[in-house]
Amino acid sequence: MPLLTLSLGVHAVHGAVDAAAAAPRLIHYLPIASTLISFAFVVALLRRALSKGWPPHLLWWAFGVFTYGVGTALESSITLLGNSVALNKAWFIAGALFGAWPLAQGSVYLHLSRRVAHVLSLVTLSWVVVFSVATILSPVNMDAFSPIKPSGALLQWTWIRFPGTPVINTYAVIFLIGGAVWSAAKFFQSRETLNRAVGNVFIAVGATLPGVGGAMAKAGVVEALYVGELGGVILIWLGYRFCIRTSYAPPEASAASA
Repeated sequence: MPLLTLSLGVHAVHGAVDAAAAAPRLIHYLPIASTLISFAFVVALLRRALSKGWPPHLLWWAFGVFTYGVGTALESSITLLGNSVALNKAWFIAGALFGAWPLAQGSVYLHLSRRVAHVLSLVTLSWVVVFSVATILSPVNMDAFSPIKPSGALLQWTWIRFPGTPVINTYAVIFLIGGAVWSAAKFFQSRETLNRAVGNVFIAVGATLPGVGGAMAKAGVVEALYVGELGGVILIWLGYRFCIRTSYAPPEASAASA
């Protein structure tokens, strides 16, 4: 009888520990803030696009921030309502495949010719669609399933995670982060465009943070992704605001124009 009591007590302790480990913590609610900020940012981008005649780079950026927000909204749903295979796969498609790619495509339309941008859109869209369909069809490894946080490790077809996502994310690094760094270096050459230089620095750093968080998420620390996403969207929006501010005009130039 004492042995039975001890055994039941041990199982009760393990059950309490497992329940505590599965319970969402404050950090798991960060995607809610990221979602709200993202959707507000989408509205700001669409208003800007309307005033500028719907240029393609702004439309791509709006689409990119929207998919970013969809990814964080799915994370929020998983935290509040619990995870499922369908939610986990939808999160992977929105975040790992559609996360940074549309933002990078906006930079492609901003910096390259329209013809080249169209070709790159067709090639990269095909890649994203193929791997999105593969994600939907992939068998799952339920040993990697968590009731409160998503994971790409759930997908048994590992070729989706490599080379699928690294290729499209490298593309995003080149054009989104690389484009922002290149623009910052160019705009720092003149005091009149200093605001754009600072804005592009914020954008480059903001675009880097979700990537760092995503790398840590692949190692099992998905909470780092939540922090990176929130910091990233805040910095990108801040950078955007700097970029669209009225350019700095030296005092002598202002006096001359007056």
